[in-house]
Amino acid sequence: MASNRPKSLEVVAAPPKATITDFTDLEVWKAARELRISVHGVARQLPDYEKYGLAGQLRRAATSVTANIAEGYGRYSYQENAQFCRQARGSLYELRDHLMTCGDEHYLSEEESAELERLAHRVIQLINGYIRSTMALKARAS
Repeated sequence: MASNRPKSLEVVAAPPKATITDFTDLEVWKAARELRISVHGVARQLPDYEKYGLAGQLRRAATSVTANIAEGYGRYSYQENAQFCRQARGSLYELRDHLMTCGDEHYLSEEESAELERLAHRVIQLINGYIRSTMALKARAS
């Protein structure tokens, strides 16, 4: 039985974008949270003599990334949001340096170091995109 449909290409609409109602809906925050959880696991595995040194620095830097993204989301202006995201990005670079120290000291395997670096780069990409998006919204609102 022949179909009555025209033989042209069907146009399918793109799925609607997810509604952002909270900072926990942001992909950048979700990825940063995944990184933070991994880093806290690393910090727990460091030698006891690193408990108040490198382990504390790892935890603070990783927590700063997600906290700054959340705080920026809660701010009134686009500019403030972008500034807190820049702070998060700075903490992320600090975190990468601490993770390199862990690798240099052989606290992490090469595979673990590579996976954490990959995840950190993904978060950097998402933060940069979120900042660009926020500043574009600011420009449209002006």
